[in-house]
Amino acid sequence: MEKPNIKKNDKVELNIEDLSYEGKGVAKVDDFTLFVDNALPGEVVNAVILKVGKSYGFAKALDIIKKSPDRVENIDNVYVQTGIAPLSHLKYSEQLKFKQKQIKIDFQKAKLDIDANETIGMDDPFHYRNKAQVPVRQIDGKLTSGFYRRHSHDLIPMEDYLIQDPKIDAEIKRVRDILRKYNVRGFEESKNKGQIRTIMVRRAYYTGEMMVVLVSRVRDISHYKEISQEIMANQEVKSLYLNINSKVTNVILGRDMLLLAGSPYIDDEILGHTYRISPRSFYQVNPTQTQRLYKLAVEKAELTGKENVVDAYSGIGTIGLSLADQAKHVTGIEMVADAVEDAKRNAEINGIENADFIVGKTETVLNEWAKDKKKVDVLMVDPPRKGLANSLIESINNIKPKKIVYISCNPATLARDLKLLSDTYEIGDATPVDMFPMTNHIESVTRLTRK
Repeated sequence: MEKPNIKKNDKVELNIEDLSYEGKGVAKVDDFTLFVDNALPGEVVNAVILKVGKSYGFAKALDIIKKSPDRVENIDNVYVQTGIAPLSHLKYSEQLKFKQKQIKIDFQKAKLDIDANETIGMDDPFHYRNKAQVPVRQIDGKLTSGFYRRHSHDLIPMEDYLIQDPKIDAEIKRVRDILRKYNVRGFEESKNKGQIRTIMVRRAYYTGEMMVVLVSRVRDISHYKEISQEIMANQEVKSLYLNINSKVTNVILGRDMLLLAGSPYIDDEILGHTYRISPRSFYQVNPTQTQRLYKLAVEKAELTGKENVVDAYSGIGTIGLSLADQAKHVTGIEMVADAVEDAKRNAEINGIENADFIVGKTETVLNEWAKDKKKVDVLMVDPPRKGLANSLIESINNIKPKKIVYISCNPATLARDLKLLSDTYEIGDATPVDMFPMTNHIESVTRLTRK
């Protein structure tokens, strides 16, 4: 394909034909594809070209000549600019259709004759996140919190993040002001100087308990005792940590985690069970939708009380423990040793005796079980975005679980994995659950039954 006669910084009028999986508008110039920020299907926009690559380019809408009836007008454009809420300019009902459509598209690409049901949405798709990791920088001589402009490390100062629990937003602002009071410096990335890099806050939805983690480039922060006392003065803050991250990296948390005050964990509930959450715990960020997701996964498993269930990628045990009362036995398998200890503790707290948790790779454990003729009736998988490793799919074919319930956070890798398993499993339809409203992230649940 020849590049069209356009270059960076050119101004063009574009007809927006579709939305990409990232939620960008899709336009064509002489059959050359442009992905356009802040543009919706059916719109005509004046845009500026940002980049022209070999087979596609990027542009940004400057003004809208013809608006889509699905455009939301009263949302601050900063949420699209930062990537916090890249779909916030699209009506929520259309966001749900968009997510259903993306799964169908990926299934069609993989030549899978599988349907995707309507997306299970939220009554209130704002202020749902129970965890925030807000970058901190030194700007104009003072410590400033906010969020990065998309595809950059330019910090936009912010206090309202739209999709976070409002009490978390308020706590971030309060902690920021305490740090300013004691002249603590924000991180200066270009010079690798300064102190606080990130303020992390978790808030348990059902108990209201909060955890604050200050991520610092250096261990020594002056007045840290006074700072700790002032942060803990909020009765909802039950736990305060200092994390040391001195490396030049985009990874948020460093290795050293020091408890400054309060408890080492906070407690929350899912489906009537209590979970202890530590700073590094993987814990779903949307508490109301997590209940719906897990209920759906348990329904898909169709448990009778006689099944041996394996919960792969088990984390702190939330999925496995949610279904333990409907299974004969649950085994959780997890690579992260700290998470396994958390899961064991969570089983103990909830009085669950028919679940155990082991450290290891799921494929290694399943291959050993296959050699020992152990049976798995139901395999629950909730992999990261990269999906199932080929070695895990091989181990599934070795141990032959009767059912697999696949919780996916990436339709593309879900489609790839279902295709690989389709010779030996009947694949049911996928049901999207909107865990991340206002964003392009898509979670779904699919049941596979052995042929």
